Amino acid sequence: MQNIYIGYHFKVEPKDPGTEILLAELGETPFESFIETEEGLSAYIQKEFWTENVLEDIYILNSPEFKIEYTFEEIDQVNWNEEWEKNFEPIEVDDTCYVRAPFHEKTNAKYDIVIEPKMSFGTGHHETTFMMIQHLLETDVENKKTLDMGCGTAILAILAEMRGAKPIDAIDIDNWCYLNSIENAERNNCKHITVYEGDAALLEAKKYDLIIANINRNILLDDMQQYKDCLNDGGTLLLSGFYEEDIPFIDASCTEKGMKFIKKFSRNNWVALKYVN
Repeated sequence: MQNIYIGYHFKVEPKDPGTEILLAELGETPFESFIETEEGLSAYIQKEFWTENVLEDIYILNSPEFKIEYTFEEIDQVNWNEEWEKNFEPIEVDDTCYVRAPFHEKTNAKYDIVIEPKMSFGTGHHETTFMMIQHLLETDVENKKTLDMGCGTAILAILAEMRGAKPIDAIDIDNWCYLNSIENAERNNCKHITVYEGDAALLEAKKYDLIIANINRNILLDDMQQYKDCLNDGGTLLLSGFYEEDIPFIDASCTEKGMKFIKKFSRNNWVALKYVN
């Protein structure tokens, strides 16, 4: 029996951060697949789980800060590979790391990462993931015990292992991300990544040489003390998921806990910061 889907196509202005907020809110509903588009986001829900008020609790749709228009359509069995292929282009970072989907040809890049693109976020397309990849490419992670907090697709954990980090814990509060991270780790033949479903409460009594946290400003600030407590002396903390104007808040939290700022990457007003304990 074929599943019938309802596909919603959202035009979001401004696209950043509107698309990311919309995705986060839709992720709390029965929508199960998402594709970032040039204008915003497409989201898909099985017809059996669809109701006329499925968007009733999507607060951003009523926010005066964003203009969001949408259309929707009924779709017979979706050829997801075809949908991904139409919307997912390979990403190349600093001529060293190549992020692609299974339907793209293998490359000779030093780090060739295959991600099943069930969401565009966490595939390298979003500025924060791109910059965190840049930080990892510049950081010595050989034999470093590593945490990928809010791992999403586990792309950063996968790159860390490819660069010699081990063992690696990857944690995400979202069940879909937890399952997709396991899938992607296996797809890339990773042997040292353990994926957990949960939040910073899982960090009690843990110790790491490298912590990667690409989440958002408020969660980072709430959890910063736990990151500090888990970070070994001389350990590295990589942070992203926030904007240039958020830097003073993040920096104050890090420096008051004794961590030293090392480097910043910026891309379209998003930033990624590196600190050392």
